[in-house]
Amino acid sequence: MSAKTRDLAGAGLGPSLSPSASPSPAAGPDASPDAGHGPNSGLSPHPRPGATVVSFTRMEDGTREDYELLDAAERDYVRALPDHVLGALMKLDHSLPGYPVSRLGHSLQAATRALRDGADQELIVAALIHDVGDELAPYNHAEIAAGIIRPYVRAEVTWIVEQHGLFQTYYYAHHGGRDRNARDKFLSHPWYQACKDFCANWDQSSFDPRYPCEPLGTFEPLLREIFARPAHDPRYVGKA
Repeated sequence: MSAKTRDLAGAGLGPSLSPSASPSPAAGPDASPDAGHGPNSGLSPHPRPGATVVSFTRMEDGTREDYELLDAAERDYVRALPDHVLGALMKLDHSLPGYPVSRLGHSLQAATRALRDGADQELIVAALIHDVGDELAPYNHAEIAAGIIRPYVRAEVTWIVEQHGLFQTYYYAHHGGRDRNARDKFLSHPWYQACKDFCANWDQSSFDPRYPCEPLGTFEPLLREIFARPAHDPRYVGKA
């Protein structure tokens, strides 16, 4: 799904404090330990109670033990990456104005088409997550999705995801007086045709509410296998 014109009007940050509203009471000796550390307090949130933390407040003061602790914590966190990616996909289950399917529905259609066309596992998962950055980066979502998948798949797949936003403009840019052939700056690129086919066969065609697509559960094992791979492993991403 390409980034088109969004209506961002009205995206406020919530109601402002009424002039008649009572101010919060000052923290006294019996205040909660978390008082003054909420999202609007101006102070950095604390870690969970009892969590082991490093000794520094500036990275330049860190010790070997500190960084060994952080390395172990990061490895534990990364083991849950497939769950985080699935969670990000589930957040796409709502429609942008004007589209006949939600972004999750579009993603499932694209992945289903890739699956039924006999694409390999990496391309199927790429089709599934290609719009996952759209939630927070609607105007450069392709770069976000490419950054997420880059450490786990071959360079061709990353490039396709990264460039699909540009290649998609072929289908609508001319309606706004822009160059629909902007993708042709990559005409001599070895993966130009692969990205063109990705968009033509799986992306631009996947907005049909009547299309019988596979459920997310069909793709979950493929996604989990890819995002459980060792990051930047030459066996998968190729040699630098």
